[in-house]
Amino acid sequence: MSRIGKLPIAIPGGVQVSVSDTNLVTVKGKLGELTQQIDPKITIRIEDNTVFVKRSTDEKDDRSKHGLYRSLLSNMIKGVSDGFTIIQEMVGVGYKALATGQVLELSLGFSHNLMLELPKEVAVQTTAEKGKNPTIILKSHDKQLLGQVASKIRSFRKPEPYKGKGIRFQGEEIKKKAGKSAAGA
Repeated sequence: MSRIGKLPIAIPGGVQVSVSDTNLVTVKGKLGELTQQIDPKITIRIEDNTVFVKRSTDEKDDRSKHGLYRSLLSNMIKGVSDGFTIIQEMVGVGYKALATGQVLELSLGFSHNLMLELPKEVAVQTTAEKGKNPTIILKSHDKQLLGQVASKIRSFRKPEPYKGKGIRFQGEEIKKKAGKSAAGA
């Protein structure tokens, strides 16, 4: 049995989980509402504020989906109750970020600033303290959408391996390479 799939999911107070006849799971909480279509071979059972995920057979495809859907449901429940946060650092001289509503303006050393319009489900905040790298703070109840937005922002200027300049996730380690060695005699 899947080690992740067999774990029960506790439903915190203020969160409602419902399953329709077509295996559409809806999770409602104080931060929003999320839905996920579940494969028909996977069954969802709700008992005493606990969600159980079961599979019908031991085929390879069913085993792989068992843990997947359990993780997706767990992230949905955590998202609508607590939410998720991703912090990104901008390392480089002159790199700046400015958030105006749902538009993020990035100055990354190109000839022009990049403008990125964020989905309404993602809240953005920027900080710029003297002596520290500028940061972008993204918050949302939808973990998948939050990861896609953070990945898109990072793709504008990935950290390069020689000086480490670029946009990185907070705490991310960049393996640095040695530069060219001096031309020796």
